[in-house]
Formats: sequence, structure tokens, C-alpha cells
Amino acid sequence: MSLRPIVIHPDPRLKKVCDPVADLTDELLRLADDMLETMYDAPGVGLAAPQVGVLTRLIVADAVKDPNAEPKPTVMFNPVVVRASDETNVYEEGCLSIPDQYAEVTRPAEVRVAWIDRAGNPQEADFAGLWATVLQHEIDHLNGKLFIDYLSPMKRQMMTRKSQKYKRERARA
Repeated sequence: MSLRPIVIHPDPRLKKVCDPVADLTDELLRLADDMLETMYDAPGVGLAAPQVGVLTRLIVADAVKDPNAEPKPTVMFNPVVVRASDETNVYEEGCLSIPDQYAEVTRPAEVRVAWIDRAGNPQEADFAGLWATVLQHEIDHLNGKLFIDYLSPMKRQMMTRKSQKYKRERARA
């Protein structure tokens, strides 16, 4: 396993719709492992393949925040929200591709997600709370959508400028 560099907004790859996974190759399984390692190292609770420059429908997540609880690394190929509740939650979201910036985003409080697991088996499960938010955020990445796209144009523009400045400073370092 190895750490992958995280793509920073604005980058055109973050605005592209990703291709579905047709077959689970060793390379894709290695990518999933690398993404988990990268996510934990960042540290984050979710990561989508386009955030490491790969335009494939793959996300990883672990929304277990309690340091005393067992981690729950989750890998999803071709994830899709098949049902969402009318009830909503508001979470302060951040993104590894938009470092050190956060904003409140309203999303469905509960979702049912269908995906293919590491073994190639179809799965479907219900998620609530932080898990629901994280999975919706990561699935949005696969559709070229960022959490800042839910914000007002002015706030989105301000966050994009801060991100551009961050990229410039990082490039000089």
C-alpha cells in the first residue's frame, strides 16, 4: 500500500463524471487499499477516486469517529444512492481536496446505498447520520460535484479563491 497525492480544487478532474467499474482488477483493489491508507493518513472520513486523480467510480469511507471503537474501513465500487429520506441533517462538511475549509451542508438524513464490494458481490444497506453524509459527499465526487456546489455563489467563489491560494503556496514550498 502507498499514499497517493490528493488532487486539490480547482482541478478539472474533480468536475468530471467518473466511469463505472466493469471488472475488479488487482490494480483497482490496490487503488482501494491505497485510498484507505491515504484517507486515514490525511486524516479524513472518506475519499473518492477522482480525489487521487483516477476517474473511476470507487469510494472509501470510515465514519467511525470514536477513537475507542473499532474502525470500519469501507470500500464501494459503483456506489449509488437508491433511496433518500425526506428528513434532512445539517453537517459541517470539509473535503480533503479543499483543505482547511468547512461549511454547513443540508443532505438527506438517511440513505440506502447499493454498491459492489471488494469480492465483486452486490451489496445494499441503509446509512444514517454521519455515515449517510459521508457517503453522499463521496458519491457526489463521482458525479463531478463538490460540497461547495451546495453553497451560495459568493461563498463558493471565496472558498475556491482560498483553495487556489493554498495550491500556489504549496507549489512554492
